[in-house]
Amino acid sequence: MTPTEQEEALRSRGLRVTATRLAVLGAVSDHPHATTDTILGKVRHALGTASTQAVYDVLAALTHADLLHRIEPAGHPARYERRVGDNHHHLVCRTCGTVTDVDCSVGHAPCLRPADDHGFVVEEAEVIYWGLCPACRSSVHTEAAQPTI
Repeated sequence: MTPTEQEEALRSRGLRVTATRLAVLGAVSDHPHATTDTILGKVRHALGTASTQAVYDVLAALTHADLLHRIEPAGHPARYERRVGDNHHHLVCRTCGTVTDVDCSVGHAPCLRPADDHGFVVEEAEVIYWGLCPACRSSVHTEAAQPTI
């Protein structure tokens, strides 16, 4: 996302263009699924200084404006991504915490429509697949192949 596209995205949502908002959008665009700490570091690197509270406030405002999507896998810190407006899902590595996008669930399970919606209007289904990424799986197989002394 270019700086001009970032500015247009902010204005289209009725948000003022500020250096912190642009830096946060840039950090998340460059580092999908980044944690708040990672984003804060990238923003401070880009701007020289930024308060933790300012970055949290910007993340909340951009998420509320649907410019960012926040995911929070169980037992992991919240992560942010620019991919919004679709119902994609995520793969999370149990070992290293790597997060990867998955376009959509296929097959019958897990179901994306509840058997009984209890009167709710369902707007979104969030599916997180848990497992081992290729690097961690390789590491586990390598460690298992090593003889113990």
